[in-house]
Amino acid sequence: SVELVNCERSWGIAHRCSQLHSLSRLAQQSPEALRNAKGRTVIFTDRSGMSATGHVMLGTMDVHHHWAKIFEQLPSYCKLQRKLLLLEDRISHLLGGIQITYVEELQPLLTLEEYFSTLDAFCNRVLNCRLPFHPRSLRGLKMILESDRYAPSLHELGHFSIPTICDPATLQWFIITKAQQARENLKRKEELTAVEKELIDASTKKFSLKRLYKEPSVSSVQMIDCCNRLLKESLPYLQGMHLCISHFYSVLQDGDLCIPWKWKS
Repeated sequence: SVELVNCERSWGIAHRCSQLHSLSRLAQQSPEALRNAKGRTVIFTDRSGMSATGHVMLGTMDVHHHWAKIFEQLPSYCKLQRKLLLLEDRISHLLGGIQITYVEELQPLLTLEEYFSTLDAFCNRVLNCRLPFHPRSLRGLKMILESDRYAPSLHELGHFSIPTICDPATLQWFIITKAQQARENLKRKEELTAVEKELIDASTKKFSLKRLYKEPSVSSVQMIDCCNRLLKESLPYLQGMHLCISHFYSVLQDGDLCIPWKWKS
């Protein structure tokens, strides 16, 4: 069976049900096509294929025949996925053990082929320069590759954002000079995540919420501030609700209530 099915969060229940009904119909008509998807996460999005994170992407405008073809091609996608992991390991080895990662919330939705192509081009640039990183000197650190950036940066969450066309000498200098700051940021991120979880649990319990969650663009610091202020209030009308912490007030089509993290009484 399929492990999990995800839809765009902005979709209403009717839209989600329509897509799930289409997938169910395909499963009944071509059960053999879905065997390859066992244990996989399926996401409904605007194009079909496999995502950089290994999820099966089903384009909502595509016909069943196209979806069936994607499921049939999963074994070849899995081969490419293994090659991609080897490529990430190779780049990591060349760059002192830094981990190459892909953060879905912060990066555009890429197909597996697009991400592999990006990694391959970057690996060739690094290979040609033979940067003198000490083996394993950067273990524990993380970096993401971004094709729309021109200068490297260090994210507040602790990972490096490196342009795919970054000059190798600039890359080396930036990572070495910012490595200690990156380690401190990663440690702070772990601490903030733990505090955030405690406050979400406490708020969910106090207001008897069905669910309390945040949009990806809301940081842990913002969520902590929001929950701390919520916990000082008495809000009985929130009982049984799904509450989303966002940047504006709205009600989603499926009834979830959105409030800005910087809400005012």
